[in-house]
Amino acid sequence: MDNSVTHPSKILKYCPFCGSKNFHWDGVKSHCCADCGKQFYTNAAGAVIALIVNQKGEYLFTTRRLNPQKGKLDLPGGFIDMEETAEQAVVREVKEELNLEVETLQFCCSLPNQYVYNGLTYFTIDLVFRCQVKNLLSLSAMDDVDSAKFLSLDKVNIDEVGLHSVKVLVNKLKNNELYDSLKTSMSRSL
Repeated sequence: MDNSVTHPSKILKYCPFCGSKNFHWDGVKSHCCADCGKQFYTNAAGAVIALIVNQKGEYLFTTRRLNPQKGKLDLPGGFIDMEETAEQAVVREVKEELNLEVETLQFCCSLPNQYVYNGLTYFTIDLVFRCQVKNLLSLSAMDDVDSAKFLSLDKVNIDEVGLHSVKVLVNKLKNNELYDSLKTSMSRSL
């Protein structure tokens, strides 16, 4: 992804600690202030994605109401709030966006993403969960979701998907690679 204009190294010009203009990108992951000596790191923010599948094996896709990628296909989810677990975030996001109550969930995989908002690139780590919901009859597009519909993966045009991590995830699902990534991630020693 090209973030040559929106990357934090191009946007952040002043030290948030002392206000100095002597604030420089280290070329890797942080800004350093030559005046106060402090570093400001560009870390990945936590986000979640929910995979909700109906009886026909179709996935619940949403259409984004807002930028970035307004009007493009997405999967339910969003940022993890402060003091919130990833599991709490996916339950909250599914309720806020779709008026659905998550009954059970299972971690699937994680994917890096870049989310450009208001001219600044935010780096995220998207945690993907398979979610079972209580009752699909209460499905309603709300919050930052314009619409929601179940789609068979073979009907999803990858060019209509907005966010990079969701494109990667859809391709993994189409190619039956999610099970392999789940198996690999669970077999890693910590």
